[in-house]
Amino acid sequence: MEFFKYHSLGNDFILLNAMESAIKLSPEDIRDLCDRHRGIGGDGIIVMEPSEKAVCRMVNFNPDASEADVSGNGLRCLAKHLYDTGIHADSQMQVETPSGIRGVRVHLAMGRVGTIEVNMGKPDFRRGSIPMAGEGDEVFDIPLRVKEVTLQATCLSMGTPHCVIFVDDLLATPVSELGPQVENHPFFPLRVNAEFTQVISVSEIRLRSWERGAGETLASAAGASAAVAAALRTGRCKRKVHVQLPGGLMEVEVNDEGEIITRGTARRVFRGVLDEDWRERSRIFLA
Repeated sequence: MEFFKYHSLGNDFILLNAMESAIKLSPEDIRDLCDRHRGIGGDGIIVMEPSEKAVCRMVNFNPDASEADVSGNGLRCLAKHLYDTGIHADSQMQVETPSGIRGVRVHLAMGRVGTIEVNMGKPDFRRGSIPMAGEGDEVFDIPLRVKEVTLQATCLSMGTPHCVIFVDDLLATPVSELGPQVENHPFFPLRVNAEFTQVISVSEIRLRSWERGAGETLASAAGASAAVAAALRTGRCKRKVHVQLPGGLMEVEVNDEGEIITRGTARRVFRGVLDEDWRERSRIFLA
């Protein structure tokens, strides 16, 4: 089986083409393929399937084998693959995801794919859409008790659930400790993505994302969208923001319709073929 390896700002994916032949992956298959020691390695797997509504349908799996609703960086990688391979020759395309149809636009520079723009849709701050336990219709700057720390949280859905936590010093924030605690907090029955956000100015923020089912990643378009949406709604930023991520810079803009547009790059790293025995799980017994 042929595979492709892509990344967008360091957020990396294994891409599999199931447009002509269905691909069935077990949870164990997904975990093994994403394993950076026993498999190809990646923050997730993208399976490209036929769609009656769009150019294709994107199915996205996390490294723990759970299915993600939508990934903006994954969409960027998929769009680059569609355009570069000639599957879709138009620079504008529609892709079906579990969270609905997403618009993607490829910007060319000297005949090559440069920046890729993804419409992430409108943020939804309703508690039931996240979903999140508790009282009140919307969640802005509420105290969230984690371990022995109280965080200030603004929560919303971008097709995936997000908890945005504004901090004064991102470098001093123990994301690896707090991230799993927020992800699995009792407030969130389906778990949540934690976005640790430092506002530098009204047009610049720093962000570290802890993604449910994946852990900390170098970049998250949905996370950046959620952070900007929360910052804009609480008066911390303007409509167009440069988001500094560990993997690079992403531009996020809220358009006149209230939709969030993310702009960033995508790169194909390599392609390969899985060996016939990739599904064999050997066990070594020591005498």
